[in-house]
Amino acid sequence: MIRFLLPVLVFVMPFLPSSLFQGDFVDEMSALFKAGNSREIAKSFSSSVELSLINEEDVYSKLQAEQILRDFFTKHPAVNSTVVHLINTNPNIRFGILSLITKNGKFRVSITSKKTANVFLITSLRIEAEK
Repeated sequence: MIRFLLPVLVFVMPFLPSSLFQGDFVDEMSALFKAGNSREIAKSFSSSVELSLINEEDVYSKLQAEQILRDFFTKHPAVNSTVVHLINTNPNIRFGILSLITKNGKFRVSITSKKTANVFLITSLRIEAEK
Protein backbone atom coordinates (compact mmCIF):
# COMPACT_ATOMS: atom_id res chain seq x y z
CA MET A 1 0.00 0.00 0.00
CA ILE A 2 2.78 2.44 0.91
CA ARG A 3 4.58 1.68 -2.34
CA PHE A 4 1.48 2.78 -4.20
CA LEU A 5 0.85 5.95 -2.16
CA LEU A 6 4.38 7.33 -2.32
CA PRO A 7 4.44 7.96 -6.10
CA VAL A 8 0.92 9.42 -5.91
CA LEU A 9 1.97 11.85 -3.16
CA VAL A 10 5.11 12.86 -5.04
CA PHE A 11 2.98 13.63 -8.08
CA VAL A 12 0.17 15.45 -6.22
CA MET A 13 2.18 17.55 -3.70
CA PRO A 14 3.30 20.28 -6.15
CA PHE A 15 -0.36 20.98 -6.93
CA LEU A 16 -1.46 21.40 -3.32
CA PRO A 17 -1.60 24.94 -1.90
CA SER A 18 1.55 25.93 -0.04
CA SER A 19 -0.54 27.23 2.87
CA LEU A 20 -1.46 23.63 3.63
CA PHE A 21 2.16 22.94 4.64
CA GLN A 22 2.94 26.36 6.07
CA GLY A 23 3.38 26.39 9.84
CA ASP A 24 2.36 29.43 11.78
CA PHE A 25 4.24 32.44 10.47
CA VAL A 26 4.85 34.01 13.89
CA ASP A 27 6.33 30.76 15.25
CA GLU A 28 8.69 30.64 12.28
CA MET A 29 9.73 34.24 12.91
CA SER A 30 10.34 33.48 16.58
CA ALA A 31 12.75 30.70 15.61
CA LEU A 32 14.57 33.04 13.21
CA PHE A 33 14.84 35.75 15.88
CA LYS A 34 16.19 33.18 18.34
CA ALA A 35 18.87 32.33 15.77
CA GLY A 36 19.54 36.03 15.08
CA ASN A 37 19.13 35.30 11.39
CA SER A 38 18.49 38.70 9.79
CA ARG A 39 18.91 37.33 6.26
CA GLU A 40 16.11 34.76 6.63
CA ILE A 41 13.87 37.23 8.45
CA ALA A 42 14.39 39.75 5.63
CA LYS A 43 13.18 37.19 3.09
CA SER A 44 9.75 37.72 4.66
CA PHE A 45 9.91 41.53 4.46
CA SER A 46 7.50 43.38 2.21
CA SER A 47 9.12 45.67 -0.39
CA SER A 48 8.90 48.46 2.19
CA VAL A 49 8.87 47.88 5.95
CA GLU A 50 7.84 50.19 8.76
CA LEU A 51 10.72 49.56 11.15
CA SER A 52 10.90 50.85 14.68
CA LEU A 53 14.11 49.89 16.41
CA ILE A 54 14.52 51.02 20.02
CA ASN A 55 14.21 54.80 19.46
CA GLU A 56 14.35 55.15 15.68
CA GLU A 57 11.33 54.74 13.44
CA ASP A 58 10.98 55.05 9.68
CA VAL A 59 9.89 53.24 6.54
CA TYR A 60 12.74 51.39 4.86
CA SER A 61 13.26 49.32 1.75
CA LYS A 62 13.64 45.57 2.22
CA LEU A 63 17.42 45.81 1.79
CA GLN A 64 17.82 48.73 4.22
CA ALA A 65 15.65 47.03 6.83
CA GLU A 66 17.76 43.86 6.58
CA GLN A 67 20.96 45.85 7.17
CA ILE A 68 19.47 47.64 10.19
CA LEU A 69 18.29 44.31 11.63
CA ARG A 70 21.73 42.76 11.00
CA ASP A 71 23.34 45.65 12.90
CA PHE A 72 20.87 45.11 15.76
CA PHE A 73 21.81 41.41 16.03
CA THR A 74 25.52 42.33 15.91
CA LYS A 75 25.07 44.64 18.90
CA HIS A 76 22.56 42.37 20.65
CA PRO A 77 23.31 38.68 19.93
CA ALA A 78 20.12 36.64 20.36
CA VAL A 79 19.88 34.01 23.07
CA ASN A 80 16.19 33.05 23.04
CA SER A 81 12.83 34.06 21.60
CA THR A 82 9.32 33.05 22.60
CA VAL A 83 5.87 33.95 21.31
CA VAL A 84 4.02 36.00 23.93
CA HIS A 85 0.90 36.88 21.95
CA LEU A 86 -0.53 35.78 18.62
CA ILE A 87 -3.52 37.03 16.65
CA ASN A 88 -4.41 34.86 13.68
CA THR A 89 -8.18 35.27 13.45
CA ASN A 90 -7.95 36.91 10.02
CA PRO A 91 -6.59 34.49 7.40
CA ASN A 92 -4.79 37.35 5.59
CA ILE A 93 -3.11 39.04 8.57
CA ARG A 94 -0.81 37.77 11.32
CA PHE A 95 0.20 39.80 14.35
CA GLY A 96 2.53 38.50 16.97
CA ILE A 97 4.52 39.70 19.94
CA LEU A 98 7.78 37.99 20.80
CA SER A 99 9.95 38.20 23.87
CA LEU A 100 13.53 38.34 22.61
CA ILE A 101 16.34 37.71 25.07
CA THR A 102 19.78 38.87 23.95
CA LYS A 103 23.16 38.97 25.63
CA ASN A 104 22.53 42.68 26.27
CA GLY A 105 18.95 42.64 27.53
CA LYS A 106 15.34 41.72 26.84
CA PHE A 107 13.30 43.15 23.97
CA ARG A 108 9.69 43.09 22.92
CA VAL A 109 9.26 42.42 19.19
CA SER A 110 5.95 43.20 17.45
CA ILE A 111 5.43 41.74 13.97
CA THR A 112 2.61 42.66 11.62
CA SER A 113 2.35 40.73 8.37
CA LYS A 114 -0.11 40.56 5.50
CA LYS A 115 -0.71 37.74 3.09
CA THR A 116 0.38 38.59 -0.45
CA ALA A 117 0.27 35.95 -3.19
CA ASN A 118 -0.27 33.17 -0.60
CA VAL A 119 2.77 34.23 1.45
CA PHE A 120 2.90 36.32 4.61
CA LEU A 121 5.12 39.40 4.28
CA ILE A 122 6.19 41.60 7.18
CA THR A 123 4.88 45.13 6.79
CA SER A 124 5.75 46.40 10.26
CA LEU A 125 8.44 45.38 12.73
CA ARG A 126 8.89 47.03 16.12
CA ILE A 127 11.71 46.18 18.53
CA GLU A 128 11.70 47.94 21.88
CA ALA A 129 13.41 47.38 25.19
CA GLU A 130 11.23 45.33 27.52
CA LYS A 131 10.27 47.20 30.66
